[in-house]
Amino acid sequence: MITAIRDRVAAVRTGFTRVTLAPVLLRGVVAVTALLAFGLAYPAEVFLGRAGPALLAVALLPALAPRGHAPAVTILVGIGGWVLATTGYGTPVQLWRLLAVGALLYLTHSLAALAAAVPYDVVLAPEVVVRWSTRVAAVLLASAVLVVLLITAAGRTAGQPFLLAVLAGLAVAVGAVALLAALGRRR
Repeated sequence: MITAIRDRVAAVRTGFTRVTLAPVLLRGVVAVTALLAFGLAYPAEVFLGRAGPALLAVALLPALAPRGHAPAVTILVGIGGWVLATTGYGTPVQLWRLLAVGALLYLTHSLAALAAAVPYDVVLAPEVVVRWSTRVAAVLLASAVLVVLLITAAGRTAGQPFLLAVLAGLAVAVGAVALLAALGRRR
């Protein structure tokens, strides 16, 4: 029994000595992007008030456990903050803020996925980072263009702008799921 405990402690010690800087920094950036998203999504009195420590803990979750449900929970908490700010606190919807919160939440998701795939003792090749950054930039650019087009279209319709935006968003989400399902069946 003592030998098993010693072996386990030695294995943990060896694991800590093999940790490289890149995975640790990557997980740190996951937490920072989530915290920035919360800072933009939530009203200042909520973010800096009693809920602040809880929001900090939720922002740390995807950095500590990127393979589980923590990134999804963090993204939902960020979306909840946006809804709370715009409906409960009457914060006006501003395009820059909407794009920034969406981009930061996507970065949180994407960085957590990358952190989940990267072992603690890996040295990341520059090509991996460049390919990942290019893909993320393309997704963020396409999303920003789509949001601007949808907001412009919603502003031109008299009466039901939010309904149009919700229906268009739902159509895009269904289309993305259908595309992913088709690509998954091809393999």
